[in-house]
Amino acid sequence: MLKEYFFHLYNVAKQITLFDFSIKQETHSEGKGVEKEEEVQQLEVENKRGQVEWIKEAKEGRTYYLLGVDYDGKKGKAVMKLYDPETQEAAILYDNTGHKSYFLVDLDPEKVRKIAKIIRDPSFDHLEVVTKIDPYTWKPITLTKIVVKDPLAVRRMRNYAPKAYEAHIKYFNNYIYDMQLIPGMPYKVNKGRLEAIIPKVDTEEVTKAFQDSDEVTKEMALQWAPLFESEIPSIKRVAVDIEVFTPMKGRVPDPYKAEFPIISISLAGSDGLKKVLVIEREDVGEGNTNNEGISVEKFKTEREMLSRFFEIVKTYPLLLTFNGDDFDVPYIYFRSLKLGFFPEEIPFDIGSRETKFLPGFHIDLYRFFFNKAVRNYAFEGKYSEYNLDAVASALLGMSKVKVDSLISDLDISKLIQYNFRDSEITLKLTTFNNDLTWKLIVLFARISKLGIEELTRTEISAWVKNLYYWEHRKRNWLIPLKEEILQRSSTLKTSAVIKGKGYKGAVVIDPPVGVFFNVTVLDFASLYPSIIRTWNLSYETVDIENCKNIVDVKDETGQVLHHVCMDRPGITAVITGLLRDFRVKIYKKKSKQKDLDPERKMMYEVVQRGMKVFINATYGVFGAESFPLYAPAVAESVTALGRYVITSTVKKAQEVGTRVLYGDTDSLFLYQPTQEQLNTIIKWVKENFKLDLELDKSYRFVAFSGLKKNYFGVFTDSTFDIKGMLAKKRNTPEFLKEAFKEVKDLMGTINSPSDLEKVKKEVAEKVKSVYDRLKNKEYNLDELAFRVMLSKDLDSYTKNTPQHVKAAMQLRALGIQVLPRDMILFVKVKSKEGVKPVQLAKLTEIDLDKYYDAVKSTFEQLLKSLGISWDEIASTISIDSFFKF
Repeated sequence: MLKEYFFHLYNVAKQITLFDFSIKQETHSEGKGVEKEEEVQQLEVENKRGQVEWIKEAKEGRTYYLLGVDYDGKKGKAVMKLYDPETQEAAILYDNTGHKSYFLVDLDPEKVRKIAKIIRDPSFDHLEVVTKIDPYTWKPITLTKIVVKDPLAVRRMRNYAPKAYEAHIKYFNNYIYDMQLIPGMPYKVNKGRLEAIIPKVDTEEVTKAFQDSDEVTKEMALQWAPLFESEIPSIKRVAVDIEVFTPMKGRVPDPYKAEFPIISISLAGSDGLKKVLVIEREDVGEGNTNNEGISVEKFKTEREMLSRFFEIVKTYPLLLTFNGDDFDVPYIYFRSLKLGFFPEEIPFDIGSRETKFLPGFHIDLYRFFFNKAVRNYAFEGKYSEYNLDAVASALLGMSKVKVDSLISDLDISKLIQYNFRDSEITLKLTTFNNDLTWKLIVLFARISKLGIEELTRTEISAWVKNLYYWEHRKRNWLIPLKEEILQRSSTLKTSAVIKGKGYKGAVVIDPPVGVFFNVTVLDFASLYPSIIRTWNLSYETVDIENCKNIVDVKDETGQVLHHVCMDRPGITAVITGLLRDFRVKIYKKKSKQKDLDPERKMMYEVVQRGMKVFINATYGVFGAESFPLYAPAVAESVTALGRYVITSTVKKAQEVGTRVLYGDTDSLFLYQPTQEQLNTIIKWVKENFKLDLELDKSYRFVAFSGLKKNYFGVFTDSTFDIKGMLAKKRNTPEFLKEAFKEVKDLMGTINSPSDLEKVKKEVAEKVKSVYDRLKNKEYNLDELAFRVMLSKDLDSYTKNTPQHVKAAMQLRALGIQVLPRDMILFVKVKSKEGVKPVQLAKLTEIDLDKYYDAVKSTFEQLLKSLGISWDEIASTISIDSFFKF
């Protein structure tokens, strides 16, 4: 309900009185919220503030980069949002084609005209007869296009048609599809429209890489190549961070009430700007006046400071924040209204899901780095928490300025340093490694066909969906309804092993128990995407009728589960194979070329990382029930073929005399194989399945616990590979992480079987010492704390209450505000609730038995792999305790 408050406030903004700087005089009015999502969206369109007064219109003949498309509710037009690299300014271009919103129905016009709720709707414009291609048959079908004046009318009118096709697509995305625009690419303005500028590419290189592909893929490869070779401009940008007066520690001010004054605003610009705007205050001292090159401007009133901020920030086309959608921007906006600014004086607009920077573009980097696909594949899982400090420490080696007191109590100099570091880090998150993050964002926009603002605020499934919809429209294919796909592709032949899954997943070969030296891992390169490409899997190719060329889908038992039509290339197979081959055959190699200049080499690194994000997400989204193109039979076919390939390869490895210790999804752990055996297996896989099997890694030793996805390995270069051990998880208490690190270091000293016995004893003693320190209360509360992020509002937990939520509720009961995405630190205590937040707990309250269990959970599997039973450890502790007693 808090976000809904803004709609009332927005409408009565001109009646809001000036609020005094003094906290005692702060008040706020409550307004009725808008309850229905549809009404919220309607208000957003009606109140949409156009950007024309903030951004120049594009000039005829100039070259721009398209970075997004929006809808201007006042003008009733699509508006293209551009960047001019020459002037370093944003620009806009309104549609001049008369494009309107629409949806399709499989009724002839006469039948549509009999539906009064559609024809008599005030937003109804006209009907058109259109021809689309049926993706299942590649034959033309006739439909009626219902054209409307207002995009929001589609939501209303589609309910009156038996079937409404393409009615769930956002208008501005529809515009991108219809105009075949590619965000992130350069365009020239010609007669008020965008004309694509196609860079030259090495067609010979592309043709060679795709010489074995079908004709559709070859053609698409040449069309896609410019996306990866076109230059990416280094956009002028500014990172912004605010500090707000807070009366008590731990309280996060509510941005939609904006009760407390903003005391400083920092700006870090790509043009070298280092500036902090700060309020002069009598309640704190000046401190050390050396501000390390930061330009400081001081103000007597908060209103003057905000006016100056607006003056500076509007000169930048791109605004960067970290959690700006949820805090900085709405706080600035509503605080400005309270201080007497009119909405038209504020360079921001607030929506129910995002915030807009009217002079240009706004990217909330928190939303981007929170994307799991980005974290895992683009940044290789280097950060595990999503706050600014954690991401910056992992990627930049920089940290926030550490303070012990309230931000409000810092002297002016310390406040300046603290505030500026946050905006400096935010900026550097886009500029490090030669603009790596910024270039990734633009590349993702080119592949997904999403504007940069929507892209950075959505998950990978939205990126993939948008790409497929754009390609459907390019082919003039009808985008099918989800229920129609399910009707054709809902028959499953296997049962899920994991609860919640609709079909059987990957095969996992049970590992042994013990320590094994000289282990080599063979890995199937992008197994699932490769299977999709090789077997032509797609929603319109599996289990369809009237097909001449059929291939069976078998599982590991040899049972035929589904049939794939090979008459025509499936769209999923084409796109997945296209990205996979571009990455493997071209850009992964280019990124490692030593004779390339560093900038070009980094660009190719960006390209291959970007492709990896999409490639690895392909199977995941197509196997998700929430995905609009979800086809259960396709997803089942992928995992079944994966099991078939893996089990067949295991048999081949055994035939050549190699022992397979373990196998998981797309990799096989082989015990002391010879090079000849490895070559034989790799060649056999290529010949029989047309898949690439590669030498992935070599271990000095691997300690298996006997459980799947649970082992401790040391590579030949002495680095570690630890899977499934609880101490790796981010919510593990520090005392366990530190103890596990010490054990890990001991394990790293094992070079041969002769070292094993000595290390086993040392590991057992180390675990025992953790028990002793717990019993003697030698750990402090911070070391014992579990860290879990609050994923949603506290009031949303109605069915069950996890431990971190119980702790958060205790904080709220004392008046400490707790918000989604806050990290909750709690300890386990002897009480009814069983937990307490660190701020409220005492060391004497700790429940030792719960912590003993945590020690056991952390070390039991590793000890088992070393041949040490937990009973041995437990009995030793019990005996020691008895004698000490």
